[in-house]
Parts: sequence; structure tokens; C-alpha cells
Amino acid sequence: MGGVALMLYREAGDFKTSYVADGQTFPIAFDRYRYYAVLVVALAIIPLFINDYYVNAVFLPFLIYSIAAIGLNILTGYCGQVSLGTGGFMAVGAYACYKLMTAYPDVNILFHVLAGGIVTACVGILFGLPSLRIKGFYLAVATLAAQFFLVWLFNRVPWFYNYSASGQISAPERTLLGMAVTGPNADAWLRYLFCLIFLIGVAWIARNLTRGTTGRTWMAIRDMDIAAEIIGVNPLRAKLSAFAVSSFFIGIAGALFFSVYLGAVEVGEVFGIQKSFLVLFMIIIGGLGSIFGSLAGAAFLVLLPVLLKNILVGGLGWPTDLAAHLEFVIIGALIIFFLIVEPHGLAQLWRLAKEKLRLWPFPH
Repeated sequence: MGGVALMLYREAGDFKTSYVADGQTFPIAFDRYRYYAVLVVALAIIPLFINDYYVNAVFLPFLIYSIAAIGLNILTGYCGQVSLGTGGFMAVGAYACYKLMTAYPDVNILFHVLAGGIVTACVGILFGLPSLRIKGFYLAVATLAAQFFLVWLFNRVPWFYNYSASGQISAPERTLLGMAVTGPNADAWLRYLFCLIFLIGVAWIARNLTRGTTGRTWMAIRDMDIAAEIIGVNPLRAKLSAFAVSSFFIGIAGALFFSVYLGAVEVGEVFGIQKSFLVLFMIIIGGLGSIFGSLAGAAFLVLLPVLLKNILVGGLGWPTDLAAHLEFVIIGALIIFFLIVEPHGLAQLWRLAKEKLRLWPFPH
């Protein structure tokens, strides 16, 4: 029976009769059906059973971090521009969304989140200008400077937090189709679906961009920028477009993180350098240059603390701080492991597993 199950995953009978069919995202029928099944489960089944704990501890962090990881992967994995400013760009999206929510209370929250992404894209282009002259370690330092500058700016200029005495920003209640999606009365299932729709849209856009002309120019710059320029790739357009698209996605993640997930943030605590490193670790473990790798890395680093807390603290009675230290040790060890053994991360392991299923029982 196991052999019969494995033989389902084959290209036999999956022939193409047009260029459109040959260029499909999922050329194997089994992959398409699995993709549709995942969408049905995520959109129609999970909302019926989730509660506040699972939404706040698992689903919302996974969805939002996946959007941020896809954004960083566009810039670092596909275009080869190293960035350590993800936390700062998420803060731009969060504060832009907050200012728009308070200035235009009658506008739908959906447009506020998108506008937060657009503002972040403009800021990303501005800080992406140094990439035209510097790269590698020096570009990483420049984006790290952007991280500290943006956090300092939002802390020191009272206009950004509407002159609040505490310096904290809080999301006012906003509704979608008559139901609260932000604020203390928001429904768990609606918050989940709201973020899920954004993730589906971001993943679809990213997948199509990376498979088209734009994605090929990004990868040409990543692999060898001088050779790419010789064959006609415009480095200015390629690098700045990567910064714009990446920052747009990261800004959306920051807006959702503030308005839908936390509801209230203080920039130094929530969007500090730790946030930048966390998203970077996600794409390293998940796989650089892979949309699926962004999702896998986000899922892994969101689920790991939850599992450790439930098993070590809840089950074995370990102190919370000891479990947190063990989490850092495990993440560090995994990063070293993937950098040495499998630089392409979980996405490559998944590809190898599918390849073995396709070729079974023949030897490799």
C-alpha cells in the first residue's frame, strides 16, 4: 500500500499542450491539488475550530512573520542585498498605519494596512540608495544603521505617537463588514482570516514576480552584478525595485503586527534589532531564495518556542528562563547546521523529499 501511495506523486500522464500550462507554478497535478486542499483547510476549516490562545500564540505570529520573511527573502535571497533593518521597516509600517487610522477613522482598515506598506516601500527605496555603491558587509552595516535610526526617530519625535505621555501607540477599534478586526473586542477568527488573506496575496505576488522577468533580473544581480550589467540588466532599477517590493511586504507585516496582533506597541521593545535578526534567522533556516522556505522558517521559529514552553515548562516544570535559554541554543545550533550542511534550508530538504517520491523505487 505504501508503494501505491508513493506512486501517486508522479508526472505520468501530466503532459503539457501549451506554453501557459508548461509555465504553471505547480506543473504536477498532485502539487496543485495539495495546494488547493491547504487553501480550503486554511480558509474554511481552521476558522471553525480556533480559539484566542491558538490565534495569539501560533496563527497570527506565523502569518505575519511569513509576510515579513517573504519580504526579506525577496531582497536577500533573490536579489542578494543583505539587510539587517527589517525591524525598523516593520516599525515604519506600524506607525504609518497608526497615523492613518487616527487621521482617517472612516477609511477601511484594509487600506490603512496597504498604505502602511506603500509608505514603507518609499522609505525602503530611500535607504536602498546606498546599495548602488556598496554591497555585502558594508550594505549590512548601512541597513543596520537604518534600523537604529528609525527606532530612534519614532522614539524621539512625539508627532509619530500623537504626543502620548507614555510614548506608546494603541490601535483604535476598526471594523470589517461590520465586525471588529482591531481593538479589544475583535473576533479571533476574523483577525486570523484578515492576516491570512494578506499572506495569500503577498505569496501570490512574490511567486509571480520571482518567476518572471523581474525575478530573473534580481537573481542576475545576486549571482554576478557586473556580468548582469554587461548583458543589459539595469542595476539601479533591479536593486531599488527589490528594496521597494521587500519593504512593501515588510511594512504590511509591521502594520498587521501592530494593529491586528498586539494592538499596542512601544517601538524600542517590539521593533528592535532582535526583530531584524529573528526574521533573518527565519529565511536562513527556511531557505534563501524560496517562498516556501520563508513559510517553513516562520512556522519553525514560531512553533519552536510554543512547543518548548508546553513541554519543558508546562510538562516537566522547568523554569521559564531556562527554557528560553535552551531555545536560543537550539536556534543557534540549527543556523550553524544549515549554513554548513544544507545552506538552502528546509526548502531544499522538502525538494529532495519530493524528488525521492518522484523517482521511487529507482536508485538515485
